[in-house]
Amino acid sequence: MTNTLALMGVKGGPAIRPGSHMPTSILLRLGGKTILVDAGLGATRGVCDQGVPLTGIDMIFVTHLHSDHYLELGPFFHTAWTAGLNRPIRVIGPKGLDAYWAGFVQSMSFDIDLRIRDEGRCDFASLAQISVLADAATYDGITVRALRNVHPPITDSYALRFDAGGTSVVLSGDTAYMPEMADFARGANLLVHEAMLRDGVAALCARMTNGDDRLRHHILNSHTDATDVGRIARDAGVGQLALNHFVPDGDPDFTDTHWNDAVRVHWAGPLHLGKDGMVIPL
Repeated sequence: MTNTLALMGVKGGPAIRPGSHMPTSILLRLGGKTILVDAGLGATRGVCDQGVPLTGIDMIFVTHLHSDHYLELGPFFHTAWTAGLNRPIRVIGPKGLDAYWAGFVQSMSFDIDLRIRDEGRCDFASLAQISVLADAATYDGITVRALRNVHPPITDSYALRFDAGGTSVVLSGDTAYMPEMADFARGANLLVHEAMLRDGVAALCARMTNGDDRLRHHILNSHTDATDVGRIARDAGVGQLALNHFVPDGDPDFTDTHWNDAVRVHWAGPLHLGKDGMVIPL
């Protein structure tokens, strides 16, 4: 298996609109394993579009409990189950993920019980083998380190670093600018970092019809300006930088040129402006 990372959804936030990308999900192929990181809306279709059967996922990581990062976790498992999944998949994430899973199973109990009785399906509830994310652990030869990032008001929000066979990948998760990210990503082959254009936040918030100024405050205090993303990549000395979780996304007034110009203030190395379905060799 070739080591690759696929950006299956690169939009920041849970809402989708005509012209927007899909919310966050990443497919990492590393060390002979296929790993799903975050399961925003569209993750299940995204896995299939990468040529991976739903029964072929080895591990799942969830960075934090905002809906655009785990809304489709339950539907992924249910769809994989109907596609033939008959073994548990390890799911590693923050505290509280088990409550989501129990609620999803309960919400679908009529269908689940019916399919077990009527179609002979295996037990469903035991397919998600949920555990709480540790600071560092090794899973099937892949070392995974977690760094608590800055994403108020959520405290259990994490960046992840995957190391296997001399290849390192760092995923920032959702975070405000934190200089510590550069140390965490030091020497990685690829850093995937969320990005925000401050000038675009006002336009984004102006479109909201059921929120108030608290949304603007959250975005500005919980995400990283694209210029600072370039600073982190430079200070970390990474091999490649990719942007994801774009805020704003799908706004024609903010083009690839705006993102590129912001990052290039500090970063001169290889840069990928994430698009849904983009595959990056490692």
